[in-house]
Amino acid sequence: MENEIIKKLEEQDKKIEAIWVSVEKTRKYFLATIIITVIMTVLPLIGLAIVIPIFLGTLSSSMGGLL
Repeated sequence: MENEIIKKLEEQDKKIEAIWVSVEKTRKYFLATIIITVIMTVLPLIGLAIVIPIFLGTLSSSMGGLL
């Protein structure tokens, strides 16, 4: 009786360990996805914040003689 309980506990321990490994992999994938999403969203916004004023300055100086 006791041996059966110990055997079942060992089996459960192995299964729990496998589940934990799977959950950790999934967590890392989600973290990488979030980081990549933030980078792909924030970097273009920073670039636009830098490029738009330069573009507007160039455009206004080239249109200065026409207005």
